[in-house]
Amino acid sequence: MNAHASVMKLMTRTYTLKRRAEQQAETRRRIVEAAVDLHGTVGPARTTFSMVAERADVQRHTLYAHFPDERSLLMACSALALERDPLPDPTPWRSIEDRYERLRVGLTAVYGWFERGAELAACVLRDAETHQPVKETVALRMGPTMAAYHETLGAKLNARQRAMLALALSFYTWRSLVREGGLTQRAAVGAMLKAIEGASKA
Repeated sequence: MNAHASVMKLMTRTYTLKRRAEQQAETRRRIVEAAVDLHGTVGPARTTFSMVAERADVQRHTLYAHFPDERSLLMACSALALERDPLPDPTPWRSIEDRYERLRVGLTAVYGWFERGAELAACVLRDAETHQPVKETVALRMGPTMAAYHETLGAKLNARQRAMLALALSFYTWRSLVREGGLTQRAAVGAMLKAIEGASKA
């Protein structure tokens, strides 16, 4: 085999491997997107591999080749969801000297995130209460950031105020005020600001 033929063979093999990798990545992405869609409708605890395979239009053995168990799929789904809409970064809030303004900016950002992903968050947080793999995934993906929210926004608050802050940062509080109570985002933030500030005098 001459040098030209060897180069052509190598190029063909390289292209084939690259194309195969691209197809595998596309299949994986399609599986994860299908699972995220199901997690936002029926919830992760009720989403079966058969449902995901059907939604993604792949065979079950193909799904298992990419995700051998529920935890690996949950991690991929949570990564995609946060890639699409990352949790608000609390770092810039730390430079806001005024405590009231820092709380307002922080809660406004968090409530905006709740609003954008309300359906998915409702299903995931509901299942996290009773389904251990979902609970572990939520703790891993959201726990550190939520802890940073409490640290950043809770600076110089007393115990009662920190308790009210915890209430304010709950998805369920946001849902009660906005989705069920009919308040605007701004009004909901304002109500919780008053509650937090009021706790300083309790």
